[in-house]
Amino acid sequence: MKQSIAALFDLDGVIIDTEPQYDIFWRNIGEVYHLGIVDFERVIKGTTLPAIMSTYFSHLPPEEQARIEQANHDYESQLEIIPIAGAPEFLAELKQHHVKLGLVTSSSDKKLQSVFEKMFLKPYFDTIVSADRITHGKPNPMCYLLAAKDLDVPPERCFVFEDSFHGIQSGKDAGMKVVGLATTNSKASIANDVIAAIPDFTHFHLKDLLGLGDFG
Repeated sequence: MKQSIAALFDLDGVIIDTEPQYDIFWRNIGEVYHLGIVDFERVIKGTTLPAIMSTYFSHLPPEEQARIEQANHDYESQLEIIPIAGAPEFLAELKQHHVKLGLVTSSSDKKLQSVFEKMFLKPYFDTIVSADRITHGKPNPMCYLLAAKDLDVPPERCFVFEDSFHGIQSGKDAGMKVVGLATTNSKASIANDVIAAIPDFTHFHLKDLLGLGDFG
């Protein structure tokens, strides 16, 4: 590789298999507060907590909003952290070959701290862009553009790994090559919006990633 490339990873549904746990929490919240939104837990995937609160719960008194936020933080601290199959090995392979790595997530720093205490992840990444570093969350491309700037890699030389529709759109709008993880949504539902759709990282390696690039 004459020039650097970067691999930018979402967290939930890409590196760790937490989405089914989040589904339980947000489905319950949607029912408790009578939002009347079908599949609310799926609608908000890839969205930051501040965006969820401002979009769907701004009508509630501040103290009630605070209760939802605290319940979310408490729930996150108890999440079972299970890696997506092959993800740790793939990160290690990329790191070994000096590929620049970024973690780009809608999670807060507080949630990330809890995850890092349970799983060896942080040392892999050369930059981390969390919800606390941005003003516009996915599907806005701000988070991915910030990661590319941190790593000093042009967007067109960045690969994005995403599972949610919002995340995929964010990576595409940043001008990056998006690989879709069919962990949250079906392969058929994301295939047209990504350069490749994979079930996990079990059979995906650096050579496969490089094969998806067209760098001239």
